[in-house]
Amino acid sequence: MEVKTSLLDNMIGVGDMVLLEPLSEESFIENLRNRFDHNEIYTYIGSVVISMNPYRSLPIFTPEKVEEYRNRNFYELSPHIYALADEAYRSLRDQDKDQCILITGESGAGKTEASKLVMSYVAAVCGKGQEVNKVKEQLLQSNPVLEAFGNAKTVRNDNSSRFGKYMDIEFDFKGDPLGGVISNYLLEKSRVVKQPRGERNFHIFYQLLSGASDDTLKKLKLDRDFSKYNYLSLDSASVTGLDDAACFRTVRNAMQIVGFMEDEVQSVLELVAAVLKLGNIEFKPESRVNGFDESRVKDKNDLKEMCELLGIEQSVLERAFSYRTVEAKMEKVSTTLNVSQAYYARDALAKNLYSRLFSWLVTRINESIKAQAKTRHKVMGVLDIYGFEIFEENSFEQFIINYCNEKLQQIFIELTLREEQEEYIREDIEWTNIEYFNNAVICDLIENNQNGILAMLDEECLRPGTVTDDTFLDKLNTICAEHQHFESRLSKNSKFLTDHSLPHSCFRIQHYAGKVLYRVEGFVDKNNDLLYRDLSQAMYKANHSLMKQIFPEGNPAKVNLKRPPTAGFQFKASVGTLMRNLLTKNPNYIRCIKPNDKKAAHIFTDTLVCHQVRYLGLMENVRVRRAGYAFRQMYEPCLERYKMLCKQTWPHWRGPTREGVEVLMTDLQISTEEFAYGRSKIFIRNPRTLFFLEEKRRGCLENLAALIQKIYRGWKCRKHFLLLKKSQVVVAAWYRRYAQQKKYQKIKSSTIVMQSFIRGWKARKILRELKYQKRCKEAVTTIAAYWHGTQARRELRRLKEEARRKHAIAVIWAYWLGLKVRREYRKFFRAHAGRKIYDFTIQRIMQKYFLNLKKTMPSMSPIDKKWPARPYQFMEGANTELRRIFYLWRCKKYRSQFTEDKKAVYEEKLEASEIFKDKKALYPSSVSQPFKGDYVEINKNPKYQKLNSAVEEKVLLADVVNKINRANGKGSSRIFLLTKNNFVLADQKTGQVKASVPLPDLTSVSVSTQNDGFFALKLKEGSASAAKGDFLLSSDHLIEIITKLHRAGTAMADREQININISDEFLVQFKQDKVCVKFVQGGPKNGNSAACKRKNNRLLEVSVPSP
Repeated sequence: MEVKTSLLDNMIGVGDMVLLEPLSEESFIENLRNRFDHNEIYTYIGSVVISMNPYRSLPIFTPEKVEEYRNRNFYELSPHIYALADEAYRSLRDQDKDQCILITGESGAGKTEASKLVMSYVAAVCGKGQEVNKVKEQLLQSNPVLEAFGNAKTVRNDNSSRFGKYMDIEFDFKGDPLGGVISNYLLEKSRVVKQPRGERNFHIFYQLLSGASDDTLKKLKLDRDFSKYNYLSLDSASVTGLDDAACFRTVRNAMQIVGFMEDEVQSVLELVAAVLKLGNIEFKPESRVNGFDESRVKDKNDLKEMCELLGIEQSVLERAFSYRTVEAKMEKVSTTLNVSQAYYARDALAKNLYSRLFSWLVTRINESIKAQAKTRHKVMGVLDIYGFEIFEENSFEQFIINYCNEKLQQIFIELTLREEQEEYIREDIEWTNIEYFNNAVICDLIENNQNGILAMLDEECLRPGTVTDDTFLDKLNTICAEHQHFESRLSKNSKFLTDHSLPHSCFRIQHYAGKVLYRVEGFVDKNNDLLYRDLSQAMYKANHSLMKQIFPEGNPAKVNLKRPPTAGFQFKASVGTLMRNLLTKNPNYIRCIKPNDKKAAHIFTDTLVCHQVRYLGLMENVRVRRAGYAFRQMYEPCLERYKMLCKQTWPHWRGPTREGVEVLMTDLQISTEEFAYGRSKIFIRNPRTLFFLEEKRRGCLENLAALIQKIYRGWKCRKHFLLLKKSQVVVAAWYRRYAQQKKYQKIKSSTIVMQSFIRGWKARKILRELKYQKRCKEAVTTIAAYWHGTQARRELRRLKEEARRKHAIAVIWAYWLGLKVRREYRKFFRAHAGRKIYDFTIQRIMQKYFLNLKKTMPSMSPIDKKWPARPYQFMEGANTELRRIFYLWRCKKYRSQFTEDKKAVYEEKLEASEIFKDKKALYPSSVSQPFKGDYVEINKNPKYQKLNSAVEEKVLLADVVNKINRANGKGSSRIFLLTKNNFVLADQKTGQVKASVPLPDLTSVSVSTQNDGFFALKLKEGSASAAKGDFLLSSDHLIEIITKLHRAGTAMADREQININISDEFLVQFKQDKVCVKFVQGGPKNGNSAACKRKNNRLLEVSVPSP
């Protein structure tokens, strides 16, 4: 069963100010304080929510709270911003009514956080889905971007919105968000060039310098040191609890989610950097011939870097800071700017550049988040705008902000009264006129097209002649002096009044929230918001991607000589559009209040809160709500809440709910003037009537509670008695069972004892009989055993005596045989003693020889020729044979350690020895060099990859050789490849195959006996390979090449063995001619290597160095 709750349950103070009794400013403030001290930061005024900034986190914004307020009646739970958001969302979704939520309050009151809470609640309760979630994420992530560029740290708030924002969130028929549109109002662009003490510039400047990477700052030509930029205040550069670097990363991520491209983000950052650079440009005076001063840029480095960022020529911008061109019809007049005018132009450009960048950002975000569908949408607007501002010094910005709040107050009163009137008509209640202060007269004072302050300010800005703030004030004194809500020093004096709190250069307006003193200094300049045309045209000429979009008036082809609209005119038009938009929607109000100026928790400053209550018009709001009926409620919940006050309606009323309420009110004897019956609601005029009902209900609830307690206690006692009775029966039953069990166990144990005694007596009797029989059997056995033992011992003694006699005979016989043997042995020993001694001596010598040989054994190296000398001449044969056997065994052991590859190498070395030993002078130097085979690394070298793929067989040898030319005897480098069936010659540089010869076509190889590397490969006559003749080659690895050729030829079973000719003179066939190659010893000019030289057509002479 669902528990019904109400706003009036467990109420701290009064949750709805309409019910406050008595109503006064003091009781109003005290109620706010009481609720604030108990962490109740929300209070209602009818359907209006008052929000107190707690300056700390409270556990009232959790997902559980969202579910608690979801689809609940507005007054069903304690006051909360979620209740208002849910009411607005359900009205939009179910009743198809466009909604708007107006959030107002001064800086630091929590307006921005309130708007975030509203948007997050709507995002949480609306539909789900990939596309819907994407839209919600884009809508929520637009906030960090706008906060970075539009918020700043002020003395009142560390994250103060310095612009007004209105967002229209569009929904489909199901209540799912489709997109949104954002409108911005009055960015405080003067903050770009100057900030009050203790405040900062816009967040983005500090976030960029703190959070951007070094590479990004280098591209933007920036430095992390804040002190290097004139536009950044240093006394509040860092804010406690605010991480600018982390915020910058959040902003970059939010821009990516919203839909900014990377080049767009870079362009935005370039413009931000350009604003910082612009603030560092300084000017110096320079006298001209005509006596006028002209401004010049002091240090052009910052100007140069700014121009590079924007893609503009430095000379164009420098001239725009020094000259101003005025166009009138067909004439152009160029005037110089002095230093103060140049600084004004610089600051005006910085303000315009930043404010237009901000407007471009809003437009770009709107492009990303706007709804794509063309059908009609439901709309919920959220307005987050400045509250009423009253400072010590109020200027043009405070004037137009307060004008906007006057318009909001006007529409608030109108919509509130209209809502009241519509509800009275709907419920068929007689409508009575409500008296209230209508601030239309103040709005007319400001916005009247003829005599309004804004109209006179525009007129003063546009008229020719000398225009100053004082002339504007004089105009106000002339036209508005008689207005009841306007005061100035002159108008006061004209009425013979003295007011020393009103300076000469100020005027005062009696707003709905109180009197505000405005200083006219700066009104004209700020309203003009003038940017010289030269600067606009200079910006338009920039190559930057955004400049032509944000400075369209700089286009020379579209020069407009008409003066641009003033700031006041633009703001007035924006406010008019906003008011018309709000009038088409159902309004919901959130009034934000700041409890203290210290931004600290648990502190409530009465004077500050009272000041905000006044200028927010909250007391006026309560009075309007209470002018008719202060409280209204549907019949069903009213009857459900108060039915216990009447016997006829308690506990259940069976008829219509209205009749039940009528019976209830009649029974309570409440005056008919205090309430009225509507179609679906009961209307109660005074809060004391409601409190009377609540007091009666509390008393009745106490009586009901006592009755419930009495019935509960009786029921509990009866339950306890029945439980005791049931327990007694159970205990008695268990006890009786236990007693019978004990008696049974006792009888059973007695029986068992008696049985055991009887059985024991019988067993003992039988045991005695058995023992007697056993003793008789044992006695017979014992006697027989003793008798058998006696007989056995007698026989043993007889046998022992007989054995002693036989042993004596054997001993005597043995001694006799030994005597005979010894006599025979003495005879034999005397005849063969010499031979025995000789054999023993030889045996001892051989034993000593072998033991000594073991100690002096040679090493296991096959080339170790050492062997121990024989000790005696007669051992010569044995020593030689042992040496031979040991050598063979050692060689076998050494060979057993060889791998297959090593065996092949030694076989090649052995074959080379057989071919060249004592025949070729080059052979001894090749013995110690191992045969590598691949000297060019053909498998690894990418240069020879094509050549390696051309040779299909395994390469046995790859080396660089010189092919000898018969024409001049000079050599050209070739790659020599040997495979199992062929040898190949290829170009060393290109790897191209020059010749490929099958091994069967090779008949013989000729080499000299000298220390050279020349060899001739002779081919079989008539073969295809012999068409170009034989090959005369030279190589540093001649021994290895010829050995491998000889082995490859020997391995082929179907051909004859390749002949190796070793001679100092042999013939080589070159095509059709035979040439003799002759080797001679001599000293070649090119060093120690052999050299070939052509002597004639038939002779090549090779000079080999002498050994």
